[in-house]
Amino acid sequence: MAAGLSAARHDPPTVASDGPVRTDAVRRLLLGASVALLLVVGLARPNAAQPDLSPRGWAPGTLLPLELSPALVTVLLWAAYLVGAAAVVLGLRSGTKALRGWRVPGALAVAALLTAPFGSADHVSYVAYGRILATGGNPWVESPTDWMNGADPVTSRVEAPWTEEPSVYGPFATLLHGLSALVGGPQLRQEVWVWQLLVVLSWLGARWALRSALPARLHGRVDAAWTLNPLVLGAGVLGAHVDVVAAALLVAAVALLVRLPGPVGLACAGGVLGLAASTKVTYGVGLLAVVAALWLVRDRSAPVAPVLGRVAVLVGGFVVVAGLLQLWGGSHVYDQLLRSRQAVSLATPWRPLLEAMRPSIGNADARTLVSAGAAVLAVLLAVLLGRATRGAVRSSDPAPQRLAATALRWTAVLSLAYSLAAPYSLPWYDVLVWAALPALAAGWVDRLALARLLLMCLAYVPGRVLGMTPGVESVTLGFRREVAPWLALLVWLAAVGVSVAVGRRGSGPSSAPPRAGTPPTPTR
Repeated sequence: MAAGLSAARHDPPTVASDGPVRTDAVRRLLLGASVALLLVVGLARPNAAQPDLSPRGWAPGTLLPLELSPALVTVLLWAAYLVGAAAVVLGLRSGTKALRGWRVPGALAVAALLTAPFGSADHVSYVAYGRILATGGNPWVESPTDWMNGADPVTSRVEAPWTEEPSVYGPFATLLHGLSALVGGPQLRQEVWVWQLLVVLSWLGARWALRSALPARLHGRVDAAWTLNPLVLGAGVLGAHVDVVAAALLVAAVALLVRLPGPVGLACAGGVLGLAASTKVTYGVGLLAVVAALWLVRDRSAPVAPVLGRVAVLVGGFVVVAGLLQLWGGSHVYDQLLRSRQAVSLATPWRPLLEAMRPSIGNADARTLVSAGAAVLAVLLAVLLGRATRGAVRSSDPAPQRLAATALRWTAVLSLAYSLAAPYSLPWYDVLVWAALPALAAGWVDRLALARLLLMCLAYVPGRVLGMTPGVESVTLGFRREVAPWLALLVWLAAVGVSVAVGRRGSGPSSAPPRAGTPPTPTR
């Protein structure tokens, strides 16, 4: 893997010291090791991180005939994420140059399509909801365990704790789930593989969209944060999570602002943002980010009316697409989302607070207070991060690229604030943060986002509630319940403290000029 990465890059820059070259060699070595460890888990036989999808039908089966114990799977994934995080730090700090072409992303995509998804059993739920839709049911009403009286070959394979839960996903995601079921059915492995194909294509499409939307000097950050980020690969792509699809749609909408800089582009961008929000409702944040960018990048000396007109076209495209999908999905699309809106996951700081409040005020009131507190914290973090971060855009960049970069900057700020503050949060919820992060100037926010994602990845290894030995369950659940919430609290404190300090100065590490010796980004 390291050799492939080396061959796919530009020639090393000519610098006075070999420090940057040595750093990049270490980064490639760490990347290769991390990705290899992740692939071993995905290519091995079903294990504590990877549900059994057999029989395989015409889809890929197990390529490594290895039986990985729950303890070994846990160690491999923890090592992969720790080593991968070190590689990401080096890539973002050293001003890594962009990959040459698509050879490395293509090789990673092929490797991903040969694995079985791991880290959760969400992909089984996805295709089960698609199966219900494709066979005439309503996935927002029917639960997998009840469909066909539990005799369906796909829906009967959904794992706890989702066996009795209808779909929480939007209508466009469910259409894609239904497509996976139609093309791959009626065998579970085939349906999951079709869904994997959609996820991997989305991951590649997001890279293309980011390179289209952002100036060439930021393409190295695109590859460091997205393409060659083992945490995004492991938690998002190799886990086959719907968040990768939704993030790709949002980034594609922003790219349309550059490709079609006019009313048609705005309308199309609004429509694609409607698809993103109809995949997972939290991705509606993209509409807010683009509206903010339209306002911030406007000509201050020009009348306001044209800007309001552009906003109206954008919102109109969003409403038409999202509205039509909502009409198709029906009145029950968001029933399950409303029922689960006060869920609190174990690895967030809200969980110990919930447990402390419940004996005195009751479960319902405690959850209401947690939800209210999370909303306040999210707004506070968004304000602080917005004041303390700086976009990577320059005044000399073309207006469409300044608009796109500003939209991605606010997407990163808003999505990071949400993921930090949310009472219910999982590693793949950070996928959107990393898709938008290249639009921010390099600095402390990179490290804050990485600390948050690494912590969540470690907390949710191996990721399933089945297949663990009592000893492994004690260690992993103990870390998730007893350690992760307090480390997440430290991340909160760091986010608030650094944001306030940087905001008072008006600039900070994120707005500092590149260090001497940093290799230049290719200009093509």
